[in-house]
Amino acid sequence: MVGIINSLFDIDYYKLTMSQVAFRRFPDVPVTFSFMNRTSTISLPDFIVEDDLRAELERIGSLTFAAEELDFLRESAHIPAGRFSDEFLAFLADLHLPPADLEIGPSILRIEVTGPWPEATLWETLILSVVSELYGQAMLRRHNTTVEAAHAEGTQRLATKIALIKGDPRVRFSDFGTRRRFSRDWHREVVSTLTRELPGQFLGTSNVLLAKEIGLPPIGTFAHEMEMVFSGIFHGSDDQIRASHHKVFEVWWNEYGEALSIALTDTYGTDFFLRNFTLDQARAWRGLRHDSGDPFKFGEKAIAFYEHHDIDPKTKQLVFSDGLEVETMLQLVDHFDGRIQVLFGWGTNLTNDMGFEPLSVVVKAIRACGKGTVKLSDNLDKAVGTPSDIQRFMRIFGHTKVPRLGVKY
Repeated sequence: MVGIINSLFDIDYYKLTMSQVAFRRFPDVPVTFSFMNRTSTISLPDFIVEDDLRAELERIGSLTFAAEELDFLRESAHIPAGRFSDEFLAFLADLHLPPADLEIGPSILRIEVTGPWPEATLWETLILSVVSELYGQAMLRRHNTTVEAAHAEGTQRLATKIALIKGDPRVRFSDFGTRRRFSRDWHREVVSTLTRELPGQFLGTSNVLLAKEIGLPPIGTFAHEMEMVFSGIFHGSDDQIRASHHKVFEVWWNEYGEALSIALTDTYGTDFFLRNFTLDQARAWRGLRHDSGDPFKFGEKAIAFYEHHDIDPKTKQLVFSDGLEVETMLQLVDHFDGRIQVLFGWGTNLTNDMGFEPLSVVVKAIRACGKGTVKLSDNLDKAVGTPSDIQRFMRIFGHTKVPRLGVKY
């Protein structure tokens, strides 16, 4: 049976870059990843059939990486030689993913994966793509419509976005839409259309399979997972947890250097990040990624940070990736024009704008080395962790002024 996921390569690039760091430095660290639905108005068990979801997860568990996929990581001109070691590629060649544990019932949809960090991490975007597509299929049934009709609506909406972006060549962006796409086939159609219609503005895709098939650069660095798991590894005291944040950036730079040096700032709050990021790091790293909170305020903080360190902001990049819509992108390039370089990682609204309400779903690392992990965010509605752990980490990281801004995507 052909499933939603037919290749382990149908994942986001940052899963591979993070997996290699875990493989080379923390291969036996146990991590638990858990699915979360942040769309409180939608009870997913009302839409998703247990047997369908279980079959998809079991199918993924049976997949392995193909030789030509690993050759792409080894030989593609889009991936500099040496980024992935021969030892890591050999590990991927022999890999079978650890099993995913599923529980589904009235008002309950629990998907968890526990295993060695370099293995378990690869489940994240696979789970999200499956849940999102099964939900999309259910929406077609609920609205008594067809895939063809949904694609026609999506095509019209995409054409409107493309026309607006063509009108402002300052807008440069990548596809970050794997996790919450309407479907695999629609995702491929979107990326193919953008490649054809927006050369020079469309920079690539986070999806490694589509990058390989279409001939695009795979885009991505790391996710909140890095800081979250490091807090479990280095968990002996409050001071060690606080110091684990800095260790992430040291380890990442030693692994990938300047090529993948866009720093995600909001795991423990952007204010803490800007206090903790050193002058040498500020000079060396390409830029910063925004993933929660007010994007305009974030950009102003970033510019002030660079200016405080006598660094010309125009030499640095800001990558915005939180709940983007084309109108906000146009406003952001206007606001920061000539002040700092602006790029976008565009997700849900790009690959799941079909006339149905999309989901805001995530898979997060919730335990590492048996310790509960935390993401604080610049928007408390995106925080992850038990209430007691969140309160502890807020104290550790001096994270006190946290607005609740809702979660759109």
